[in-house]
Amino acid sequence: MRYILFFLFVVISSTAQIKLDDLNLMPWPREISLQGGNFSLTKSFKVNITGDPNSRIFIGATQFIRRLDGRTGLFLEQAHLTKINEVPEAELQINIIRNGEIKLKEDESYQLTVVSNKILINATTDLGALHGLETLLQLLQNSSASFYFPNVTISDSPRFIWRGLMIDAARHFQPVDVIKRNLDAMASMKMNVFHWHLADDQGWRIEMKNHPKLNELSTDGSYYTQEEIKNIVKYAAERGILVVPEIDVPGHASALLTAYPEIGSKLAADPAYTVKRNSGIYNSTLDPTNPKTYQLLGEIFDEVCPLFPGDYFHIGGDENNGKEWNANPQIQEFKTENKMSSNHDLQTYFNMQLIPMLKKHNKKLMGWEEIMTENMSKNAIIHAWRGTNEGQASGGSLAKAAKNGYQTVLSNGYYIDLMLSIDKHYLNDPIPSNSTLSSEEKVKILGGEAAMWSELVTPLNIDSRIWPRTAAIAERLWSEADITDLNSLHKRLKTISWRLEELGISHIRNKEVILRNISNNQSTAPINDLSNVCEPLKNYSRNGGGKKYRMHSPLTLFADACTADAYDAYDFDKAVMAYLENKSPENQIVVTDFFRKWIAMNGQLIDLSANAPLIQPLLPLSESLSELSQLLLLKIENKKIVQPTILTNLLEKCNSKKNADVELVVYNSLKKLSEMP
Repeated sequence: MRYILFFLFVVISSTAQIKLDDLNLMPWPREISLQGGNFSLTKSFKVNITGDPNSRIFIGATQFIRRLDGRTGLFLEQAHLTKINEVPEAELQINIIRNGEIKLKEDESYQLTVVSNKILINATTDLGALHGLETLLQLLQNSSASFYFPNVTISDSPRFIWRGLMIDAARHFQPVDVIKRNLDAMASMKMNVFHWHLADDQGWRIEMKNHPKLNELSTDGSYYTQEEIKNIVKYAAERGILVVPEIDVPGHASALLTAYPEIGSKLAADPAYTVKRNSGIYNSTLDPTNPKTYQLLGEIFDEVCPLFPGDYFHIGGDENNGKEWNANPQIQEFKTENKMSSNHDLQTYFNMQLIPMLKKHNKKLMGWEEIMTENMSKNAIIHAWRGTNEGQASGGSLAKAAKNGYQTVLSNGYYIDLMLSIDKHYLNDPIPSNSTLSSEEKVKILGGEAAMWSELVTPLNIDSRIWPRTAAIAERLWSEADITDLNSLHKRLKTISWRLEELGISHIRNKEVILRNISNNQSTAPINDLSNVCEPLKNYSRNGGGKKYRMHSPLTLFADACTADAYDAYDFDKAVMAYLENKSPENQIVVTDFFRKWIAMNGQLIDLSANAPLIQPLLPLSESLSELSQLLLLKIENKKIVQPTILTNLLEKCNSKKNADVELVVYNSLKKLSEMP
C-alpha cells in the first residue's frame, strides 16, 4: 500500500497546476497563458528543426540540450543537432521560416506552445527561435522525483530593438573568457547588442598590424588580437548579438597619443603624453586642425572596421574639456578662420570628418550625447548618458535627441557601475508614461544599454557588478511598459541569479574567493553576513574623484565582495515594514533574529581578526551594528527604555561612510526601529 501511495504522490505532485506567479521568467513575455497539465521529461526527449534557418540554430539547440541535461541529470540521448529535419519524431519541434540577420529591426519574435505530448516553437527567424529556447529553459519545473514543462502558450517579441550591454575593456582589460561568458548571459536575457569599449586614456586594446606602436606603447601588453576579435564577433553572432566597437575620440585619447603624440593638441613644450594610471577626465585631445589626425584615423578605421561586420561604429566623443584646444594658438586661429564660435563647433567639424571614413566601410557613426550639436549629421546615433548626477534632467538628452530627429539609445539610469539599487534601473524607462514625445519621435528611441565602466572592476569581480541586475534592465527593454512589480522582480531574480552560473557567470562563486582572501583562509561566514547588509559606496564616491584607486590598485577588498542590492538588507527592510504595521510575535521574531545574527557575527569577526589584518577595517561598522542590535533587542523584547542619545550616536556610527568603502544599507530601517515609541 505504501508504494501505491508513494506513486500517487509522485503523480499528483508532478502534475499539480502551477500559477503564473510560480514562474521565474525573465524577461517577462508579451503574452502568456497557462493551461492545465504538463509535458513530462524523459531521457528520450529530442529536438528537431525545420525550415531555412542560419546554422547558429544548431549550436543554440545543442547548447539547449546540454543545459537541460545538466539541470535534470537525465542523460538525454540526443548529442548534437547538425541538420534540418534530423529527428522528425522529436517531441520539441522548432519551425523557422528564414535566416536571421544580425542587425537592428530584425524579427526576433517567437511563439511557444507546450502540450502534454509535444512542444512547438514557431519563429520567423532563428533569432526568435533562440529566444524561445531560453524561455523554455526558464519554464522548467520539478516535483520531488521528476522534471516537466507546464502546458503553456506564449507569444513574445521585444518592445525595443536595441537591448545592449557595454563593457569597458580599456581601464581594466577583460580577457576573452570574460567577454564570452557575458555574451552567453546576455543571450539568456534576450539582449542583442554588445558595445565594446576598446580604447581610452588607460589603454588601447586592439591589435594593430599596420600601427604596431599602439600595441607596443599603449597597452601594457594586454590587448585583443585581431583573430580574438573575429572569434568574439562570431561567437556573439551565433547568439544573436551585434557587436558595436568603440574607439573614443577626440578626447579620452591619452593611450592613442602616447603612441602618436604628433596628432595631439598640446603645445610642444608641454610634458609628453602618457597612458594614464588613474581614472578621471584628462586634457589629452586629438588636434582636429591637423590633416595627419584624419590620415591616421582613416588608416585605423580601415584596419579595425573589417573586424566588425555590423552597421555601427561608436566614436565616443564624450568629456572633451577643450583645455588643450583653448591653450593652442594654432587651433584658436583655425576656429577664427572658419567662423567657429565654440569648441562644440570644432568638435562637430571633427566628427563630420569621420562620417565618410566610416561610411566607406558601411558603418553609421554613433557617439555619446556630446556629439549632438547644431550642425551634426542627423544620420548619427546619439547615446544619451548624462542625468541628475551631471546636473541635467533624467532622460532629458534622450528626449532632446528624439525631438531633434536623431535616433537615440538610453544609458542614463543604466550605469550599473554606480552601484545603485536594481529598483532604480528597473523603473527607468526609455519612454516613461509621462513622455510628451510624439509617436514619430518615440520611434527614434531605439532602446537602452547597461554601461559597465571598469575603473573598479577586474575579471574577478566584474560579473558581480553586471549580474543579476542587468537582467532587470534586459526586462525593461524587452517586456511591456506595465511590467513593473518590484516584488515579482526580486522573487524571479533569485532564481535567475544562480541559473546564470550555468553559463559561467562568476558573480556568486567569486565572492567566496574574495572573502577567503579577507579572512586569511579562515571561516568566511561572518564576513559574508556583514557583506549581505553592506553595499559599495555609490555614485563614484568610493574612488575619491578618481584618485584613490589606480589601475593597478587591489580590487580584492571587502567593498569588492559587496554588491548593490545586499540580500539580507532587502529582507530586513521588508521584515521591519511588516513589524511596524503589525507587532505580532511572528513579525517580531523575524526582526530580532537579524539582531542575534549580527551580534554573533561581530564576535566572530573579532576572533578572526587576530589572524586577518584585512578584517580590521570592518570592525568599527560591525561593532556599531552589534551594539545597536543589542539595544534594540532590549527595546523590542524586554520593553526597556533606551536613552535616545545613545541610539542616535550608534546610528551615526552605523551611517558612517568611512569604513571599508561601504555603507550599511539597513540604516534607514534601524532608524525607524530606534525612533519607534
